[in-house]
Amino acid sequence: TPAGCRMQTLAWLGIASLCLGAAWAAPAKEERRKVEKPKADLALYENLDLDNYDLTLDNYGEILDLSNYEELYDYGDLAPKIEVGTLAPRPKDPAALPNLGTTAETPELPPPTTASPIRPAPVPAQGEAVPAPPGLPSCRLCLCIGTSVYCDDADLEYIPPLPPETTYLYARFNRIGAIRAGDFMGLKKLKRIDLTSNFISWADADAFRLLPSLQELILPENRLTALPELPRSIVRLDARLNRIPSTGLRPEAFRDLKQLEFLHLSDNQLEYIPAPLPESLRSLHLQNNNIQTMHEDTFCDSQDHSQIRRVLEDIRLDGNPINLSLFPNAYFCLPRLPTGHFF
Repeated sequence: TPAGCRMQTLAWLGIASLCLGAAWAAPAKEERRKVEKPKADLALYENLDLDNYDLTLDNYGEILDLSNYEELYDYGDLAPKIEVGTLAPRPKDPAALPNLGTTAETPELPPPTTASPIRPAPVPAQGEAVPAPPGLPSCRLCLCIGTSVYCDDADLEYIPPLPPETTYLYARFNRIGAIRAGDFMGLKKLKRIDLTSNFISWADADAFRLLPSLQELILPENRLTALPELPRSIVRLDARLNRIPSTGLRPEAFRDLKQLEFLHLSDNQLEYIPAPLPESLRSLHLQNNNIQTMHEDTFCDSQDHSQIRRVLEDIRLDGNPINLSLFPNAYFCLPRLPTGHFF
C-alpha cells in the first residue's frame, strides 16, 4: 500500500541519518582531542622561558632546583658497592657539606710568589747541626702529610730541616752520607726514622740518643762501621747490610734497652754475639756475619737453670762459621733452638 511504502522509506532515511551522524561525530571528537592535547602540554611548560635557556654556573641554581635531589633517588642500596680507597670520609657536620642550591663561586687564587729557586744547603762539618736554608720553610724539599715526612728518592745529601711535630720520617734511597748531632734536635715526637739505602758511613754518638719517643730506627743498606748510642725507648733496630764489626758496638750496648724487641744486624762483620741481651728481645737476626764462638751465658744464665725466656723465639745464626752443637748448655732457657749449623 502507499502508506506501507512511505513507512519503509522513512525507516531507511532514519538509518541513513544515524550512520552519517556517527561518521561526522568521529572526526569532530578526534579534532577536539588534537586541539586539547597541545593545551595540556603547554600547561607543563608555561613557567619555562625557552628563549633564554642558557645553563651557566651563574644561573645553575636558579634553573635547576637540587634541594630535593637526594629525595628523588635513594643511594642507600649502592653504598656497600662503593670503594672509597684513600678518600677522606664524609664530614659529619652538615655545615661542612657544600650547599648544592647556591650559586657556585670561583675560588680566589693566591698571588704568585717571587721566591728564588731552591738550592741545596751546604753540608756542615762533622758534629755541626744542619742549618735551615734561609727563607726555606719546612717541607719544601719533602712531602709532608700530617706528621709524616716523605723524602724518598729526593737526591738528598743531608737530613733536611724537619717540622717540630714530625712523628715519622722516610728518607730512603738518597745520597745521605752522615748523621749529625743536630739533625733531629728538638723532635720530641719522632717515633720512626727510616734511612734505608743511603751512603751513611758515620753517625754522631748523640744523633739519636736524645730522642725520647724514638721506637724504630731503620738503617739497612748503608756503609756504617759503628752504631751510635740509642735511646731507651727503642723497640726496633734494623742495621742490616752495613759494615759493622764487633768493635763498632759499645760494650753492653743493648743491656739497658728494656723495650728492645727486634735487633737485626745480619750481613755485617760481627765476630761475636752482642751480649748481654735485654729480656724484652723477641727477634735476633745475626746471620751472614763472622761469628765463630759463643759464651754459655749469651742467652741464658748458667747459674739459674730455672730461667725461661719465653719471648726470645727467633734467633738467626745461619751463615756464620760457628758450630752450634758445641754449646749445648747455651740454649736451655729458650723456647726453641737458634737457626744455624749443628754439626
